[in-house]
Amino acid sequence: MATTTSAVPAGSATGRVGDLRWFVFGLFFIFGGITSLNDVIIPKLKELFTLSHAAAMLVQTAFFVAYALFSLPAAAIVRRAGYLRTAAIGLATMTAGCLLFIPASATATFGLFLAALFVLGAGITIVQVVANPLISLLGAPATAHSRLTFAQAFNSLGTTIFPRVGSVLILGGLAGVSAATLTGPALDTYRTAASHAIVTTYLGLAAALAVIAAAVWSRRHAVSVAIDHTGSILHAFTLLRRPRFAFGAACIFLYVGAEVAIGSLIVTYLTQPGVWGGSDVAAGNHVFYYWGGALVGRFAGAAILRVVSPGKTLAAVATGAIVLLLISANTSGAVAGWALLAIGLMNSIMFPTIFSLASEGLGPRAAEGSGVIATAIVGGAVIPLLTGALADRTSLQFALALPAACYAVIAAFGIYARWPAPDRETS
Repeated sequence: MATTTSAVPAGSATGRVGDLRWFVFGLFFIFGGITSLNDVIIPKLKELFTLSHAAAMLVQTAFFVAYALFSLPAAAIVRRAGYLRTAAIGLATMTAGCLLFIPASATATFGLFLAALFVLGAGITIVQVVANPLISLLGAPATAHSRLTFAQAFNSLGTTIFPRVGSVLILGGLAGVSAATLTGPALDTYRTAASHAIVTTYLGLAAALAVIAAAVWSRRHAVSVAIDHTGSILHAFTLLRRPRFAFGAACIFLYVGAEVAIGSLIVTYLTQPGVWGGSDVAAGNHVFYYWGGALVGRFAGAAILRVVSPGKTLAAVATGAIVLLLISANTSGAVAGWALLAIGLMNSIMFPTIFSLASEGLGPRAAEGSGVIATAIVGGAVIPLLTGALADRTSLQFALALPAACYAVIAAFGIYARWPAPDRETS
């Protein structure tokens, strides 16, 4: 078992810690990259099934609602089976989700695509519940902020690479045809052929995930981590009695929602005549810059957070995101497009910093805290849907006000948590 006895200090890890860090970095790369592919699938499915903005956002709802349903069960699995066994289970679930794209493509049914994304999201939820606290425990508590930000940089590496490849594989095929011009058998044939490009991409991912899951299972005894086994898993919600933790969990909900909403709208936003115009493929290739900004920012942030207060840094970048949203919504052309893409740089350190600030001092309750915080990632199911509905009623530019409001709350949390957690919250 990867769980430990009292011989292991609370909140610490023993074993081949150095090697394990690189394994966890790899997990961040995988689940980040696969999550970002939703930004490419959304415009494809929106066109194939002639969906509204809100209906297209059901892709994110189906994917991220898994965090609400599986985060605490995943934390319970960690308590019973340990971190590495649970990671293998999560990777196997992700493989199953990728394979479900086969029947979805064969029938070209939007509902089946959503079901496949839901299962894929469940697997990623399990892996993320493992990865976030594990990387925090693999080293000195004083450098947890920096270490988690560095790990999130590998997440951003995945989110930078996968959309670029996915744009070519998924958006490139049949780019000169529009479902809106087809009816009857011709429409059915087009949908089946176009969705085949999606399933081919996910079959490749399924093969890679199956190999990685087997490798992780073979290393399940590589580390030993202290885990609190007392009480039911619902006891994790008692952590919400701590104001700092509760505020941080709420900010994870808002941050993920804002980040996903913006990422999901990028292709549609950039193709507007008043912004850049052009094709979905050209706009899809620019998603690279949104996630690439997060990549650069996280590597830089890992160093900055060693010398600058994490709370103050968080407040600064959240304010920067609000400014960029205002610029994008009130300008046109290249300025509007690049201002929106630059928000990726502001997003860079937000998730790891919010997570580590909220989780300071949890020690052996780290898995429980990760489960509660991962549940809050369901913001990715809620905020994008609300943003899409707002865009349908007003405009894409006006709809950016909702992510801006999310960033305002995050800036307030940064100011609130600018000092280390008091001792009464670390007990």
